[in-house]
Order: sequence, then C-alpha cells, then structure tokens
Amino acid sequence: MSARALHLRSYAKVNLGLEVLGVRQDGYHELRTIFQTIDLHDDIVLRPTRSGITVKCDHPRVPQDATNLAARAAAELQKFSGHAGGIEITITKRIPVAGGLGGGSSNAATVLMGLDRLWRLKLGRAELHRFAVRLGADVPYFLTGGTALGLARGEEVYPLQFQLRSHLVLVDPGIPVSTAAVFKRVDARLTPRENSYTIFRFVSRHLEGRVAFGLLENDLEPAALEEAPALAEQVARIRSALLAHGAQLAALSGSGSAYFGLFSDSGRARRARAALAAEGMKAIYSRTVPLTRYLETWSRGTTSKGRTRKGATTWRSRTSR
Repeated sequence: MSARALHLRSYAKVNLGLEVLGVRQDGYHELRTIFQTIDLHDDIVLRPTRSGITVKCDHPRVPQDATNLAARAAAELQKFSGHAGGIEITITKRIPVAGGLGGGSSNAATVLMGLDRLWRLKLGRAELHRFAVRLGADVPYFLTGGTALGLARGEEVYPLQFQLRSHLVLVDPGIPVSTAAVFKRVDARLTPRENSYTIFRFVSRHLEGRVAFGLLENDLEPAALEEAPALAEQVARIRSALLAHGAQLAALSGSGSAYFGLFSDSGRARRARAALAAEGMKAIYSRTVPLTRYLETWSRGTTSKGRTRKGATTWRSRTSR
C-alpha cells in the first residue's frame, strides 16, 4: 500500500450556531457551537516520496510551503513516528477559502487520518486527537464529523444523537474577512458569562426529540458584517432569498464570509440556489453528512489504481475528548 497514492475527500463544515462566552486565560475564546459536516469537499492525494513533505494546490491563496496546515499535520506525524519516507500532498480545492467552512482544518485532519493509514501507524481517531489539538481548534472536529456539539475552544467534540439529514444552499460572496478582526470587534462589546444560552437550549430540545433551529444564532455574524460592509450588503439579499424559499435557518458560517441556508427538502433548496444564481451569486447546493456516513469514509481508501481497500484501519467508535 505504501507504494501507491491514497485519494481522500476532505469535507467542509458549517456552524449551525455559535456563541462566544468570553476570553480564556490562555488567550483563546471560550465557545459553544453546533458543528455540521456537509458534502462539499476538497480532494486530497497523498503520494509517498523518498523524503520531505511537499504541498501542491490549485488555489493561489493556499500556501504551498511548511505553513500549510496539512503540511504541518504531516510533519507532526512524521516527527512522532520516525517514518523514513516523505509525502507529497496534492489538494484540489472546492471549499471556498477563508469562508468559515473549515477547509484548512479539514485538510489537516484528512492528512492525519490518511497518513495514519498509509504509514500503518494504527493510531486511530482517539490518539490522533492530541496532534489535531496542536494544529487548530477546528481540526479535532474533523476527526469525528457529523452533527456535533463543540465546547471549550471548539476542540472538545460531542456527537449529537440526532444526526441532521438536510439540504443546504451555500453562497460564497468571495469577500475575505479577517477572523482576528472579527474577534477583536466581538471582544470590544463582550460581556463574559459562565454558561451559554441558545446552544444548550438547542441541545436540550434535541434530547427531547425536537429540533429548534429558531434558537440558533452566530455571535460572530454582526461583527463580521460590521468588519466587511460589502459583505453586509450581499448578506441582506442572500438571507432574504433563502428565507423566501423556506430556509429553516439562514446564517453566516463561523466568522464568514460564506452564508448558508438549511432546508428540509431538496426542491426548496434547489429553487433557492437557482434564484441566487440568477442574481449573479455563486450558490452551491449541498447536503449534510451524518456521523455514520462520515466515519465510513475512513473504513476504506482508494489507491491510485482505483481499487478500494476495506478495513485498512479500525477507527475507534468513541469520541476523542
């Protein structure tokens, strides 16, 4: 297997809701969020080489050096394992860059899991969690996927019993927003609190068998729209179109700039996508990816000869803490 390339999908996520509770002693923010994987994905090819770690990507804004998060993930595992050979990481981007969809974090988690298989380290998700935490707050989530509650910096991930099976319309305004600048605006008016309100209420309703999308909000959205007035103009039109076509939830994902609408059926979602596309916007139809389907992608891997290897790695079913 080590002589062949491994072809993998690296999925995007949206934040169905996000609350900022305060600033932690380590300088990071205490968050509560509901993560959701969607089937929009990048393609990653891991190709063994004699030595070194290289990154190739078709998007000009993605770094192709050691600063790339996927390259850092490979370096972490190589240092830990002492693996003698190198790796070439090829990334074909479909997830909008800097859109709040976790593309870079997903790429890093995908490389961790792919190399665990390719190099036969047999660590599994639980052991990979400690490497993921060092790479970034969103990276641990992509070791699990599906519909999940994120706590602390977002790195504590707890899958929810109810796994969302819905349709989405994702709109990429193509307006970069600085995450650091958004959090700076949030900090300027932040009133620290010890607990969350809407996220835990949503989870409570979920445990009762009810899905209360109306409770969910993104605390970063007002600050992001203030930071990028051009984005605010587009969001007003996007949100109006999504809600007019029956979206159950319409929100910015993370700190933006991608905006999404959540729909109960594909017909409404596709009509909303068509309406937004008619206005000249880059609108993408997508679907949610539940936990079981997400984890199934790690029970098989496709080699460069197109064959599927089943059971290459046994991933531990419990969530990393």
